[in-house]
Amino acid sequence: MSPIPHTALHPYRAFTAFLGASFTAGPPPRRQFLPAEFRETLLAGAGERLPLLDAPVLDWKLAERVHDADYLRRWRAGEVSRAEERALGFAWSPAVVERGLASSGATLAATQDALALGLGINLGGGTHHAYRAHAEGFSFLNDVAISAQWLLDEHRAQRIAIVDLDVHQGNGTASIFAAEPRVFTVSVHGANNYPFQKEVSGLDVALPDGTGDAVYLAAVQDSVFPALHAFAPDFICYLAGADVLEGDQLGRLALTPAGVRERDERVCRWAALRGIPLGLVMAGGYNTNPQTLIAARLGTLEAALSAFGAVGGEV
Repeated sequence: MSPIPHTALHPYRAFTAFLGASFTAGPPPRRQFLPAEFRETLLAGAGERLPLLDAPVLDWKLAERVHDADYLRRWRAGEVSRAEERALGFAWSPAVVERGLASSGATLAATQDALALGLGINLGGGTHHAYRAHAEGFSFLNDVAISAQWLLDEHRAQRIAIVDLDVHQGNGTASIFAAEPRVFTVSVHGANNYPFQKEVSGLDVALPDGTGDAVYLAAVQDSVFPALHAFAPDFICYLAGADVLEGDQLGRLALTPAGVRERDERVCRWAALRGIPLGLVMAGGYNTNPQTLIAARLGTLEAALSAFGAVGGEV
């Protein structure tokens, strides 16, 4: 599929797996996911703000830098058990593998854009529940971990902060980088939400059910930013989960759209003002109202573009 036309006059763009056949050929694998007809609405709205490019497919060799080789072999071949499918959240299929490779490829492309432009965007991604050798929570490849490892291996960054503001703890990411001092994992999440067996991140901020804008934003301001300042990253991977919104089917927090927009503006502005490249992925979002989710996604794009200088159509 050709890139969606756009009217933006800035250098930024977004990669997305949603343009590929693995997404357009059939319905989403879970009822909580954005229905296909609303996915088209999201793509159209995003395409008005910046060019959308089809996701490049990740090279399996890059996945092997993070994931166990035999684990990847079995997932490529479909040699997975029912228990593994239950942990993933849906049945194995070739499309599941294709989507994982495309999503991870989009995150890597966004990471490379961030190095070149300051900001890189994947209009998806954030499969942070994937461990080194097992799948969980809709995730069998950990896209952000793969990109962070690429940055380290290619000597493109020395101190990477993974700022995970999805409503669910980034347990797979925390486990993968538990012994890697060059990667600082941050997770602000629901205390009583999945995963119920949490890992230990570099910084964990666990919030009670029903947390709204004021308490959430204070947690980001008072806990996350001081920790980032102390770590002094030279690259930030940002998981801008929209599942913190009130009405999410899989989240228990109660942020308003304005609160999510403020969160995204603060994180992106923190990086932009310091000249730190930021790779943005959208992570989770399962709202009962698809239009609410779409508006939040588009708000995240606008917050990032504004923070990095693309205001009023000009750089």
